[in-house]
Amino acid sequence: MDSIRHIARVFSIARILARHDALFILKTAKIEPMAVTLAGLLGRKKSSLPPGQRLAAALQEMGPSFIKLGQMLATRPDLLGEEIASDLSHLQDKLPPFSAKLAIEAIESEFSKPMAELFKSFDETPVAAASIAQVHFAITIDDREVAVKVLRPGIEKSFKRDLELFFWAAKLIEKTRPELRRLKPIEVVKTLARSVEMEMDLRFEAAAASELKDNFADDDNFIVPDVNWATTGRRVLTTSRVHGMSIVDVDAIKNAGLNPLDILEKSSGTFFMQVFRDGFFHADMHPGNVFITPEGAIAVVDFGIMGRLDKSTRIHLAELLMAFLTRDYRRAAEVHFEAGWIPYGQSVDEFTQACRSIGEPVLDKPQNEISIATLLGQLFQTTEAFQMETQPQLLLLQKTMLVAEGTGRKLAPEANMWFIARPLIENWMRENLGPEAKIKEAAMEAGAMIKRLPRLVRGLEQAITDFEQGGLKLHPDTLKAMRGGHTGGGKGKLALMLVGALMVGGILVLAL
Repeated sequence: MDSIRHIARVFSIARILARHDALFILKTAKIEPMAVTLAGLLGRKKSSLPPGQRLAAALQEMGPSFIKLGQMLATRPDLLGEEIASDLSHLQDKLPPFSAKLAIEAIESEFSKPMAELFKSFDETPVAAASIAQVHFAITIDDREVAVKVLRPGIEKSFKRDLELFFWAAKLIEKTRPELRRLKPIEVVKTLARSVEMEMDLRFEAAAASELKDNFADDDNFIVPDVNWATTGRRVLTTSRVHGMSIVDVDAIKNAGLNPLDILEKSSGTFFMQVFRDGFFHADMHPGNVFITPEGAIAVVDFGIMGRLDKSTRIHLAELLMAFLTRDYRRAAEVHFEAGWIPYGQSVDEFTQACRSIGEPVLDKPQNEISIATLLGQLFQTTEAFQMETQPQLLLLQKTMLVAEGTGRKLAPEANMWFIARPLIENWMRENLGPEAKIKEAAMEAGAMIKRLPRLVRGLEQAITDFEQGGLKLHPDTLKAMRGGHTGGGKGKLALMLVGALMVGGILVLAL
């Protein structure tokens, strides 16, 4: 029954795609070709627009879930090609606003209070309306200017239905298109689902804003608004209002007496610190979410989409960036193997040659035209021959890099954010890959082992008991040695000896 329902949805989607001359997306995936063909016959139109723009228009018409899917596909040139991915990166997350009456009803329902007890004033005209929520300015009872974000009515049900369809399609692709399994379509949908789930509970967004603010508590160059927890809940988020200019309004920035190049340097530095220092970054930094205060600080809003990278991934990513920036293609290739992104059965020499074929055309351009995000996108396209698997944890980062580069070019066309951030990357690598860093890491691992010692001892004692009760017979001398020289009560001693041996061995390995 579910399959019939999904096929009917595919037909409906295909009709919309046909109207925009964008059926190629379903034909490429080979999802229900008969339904796609029929939809094409009934509603196909020809368009002179580029394929990516046609697809973006169709996704916009399909609604919130498909806008989010399109934004994720923008990070996957290995799936749709560089040109289409680039066009999708401009897909705007905008929808017509819903009525202020519905917004007020949602707020009052969330807190079980009338608006008069929550806000002194509430602007009924929204300042922004996106696929999941819209934002109104207001003034709190204690006279603070705030921005109030309210979820769209019925948005949870809409996303649930569409995500079920996406999972069905991803499973179908993995089952019928073995050559596409390395792209991990199910993992891609899981990443999208996790992102959407976090976005649709505004308490998570509030927590993300709070964490990001804590990370930059001592940095006056990066401003994160305060969360008003008294008027924040699952469907409503209230933060302090940000005043400033759009980061791409170069004329306004100059008229304020600020230098756009200085702004780019601050922006590059804060982006680097989010990604590499903290492993927690704002993943939706389009110009509508980034402002410049009159003092020249970077101020960000909208924390619904955040990315995380573990320490290992950050180290591999930093090494990969430095390898390409210095044109050390051998090292770029080795990083892929060390990270486990490419199976060791592949040739390092051949992959080095592939890295060079990608890097040289991009890096040979004038510095201000070099796009590391584009380079990484082309890298994923080329690595199909080397059985490289998609890395879902990098999807949001790749998208953010594309947007950040585009913003940087508008802000200071003569500069490049990656070359500005290069000293920061080099210093971070020295701090995290040098001998002192390895000793510090080994000490921390040893400390963690010591904390786990009581639990390990109890576990080994139980294992010895289970071994004996299993009916396995040992020579009396062996049993005597295991028990520490006597025949009773020595399980703890044996367990402690084993744990001690493991700890010493582990510390030696970590320190080398």
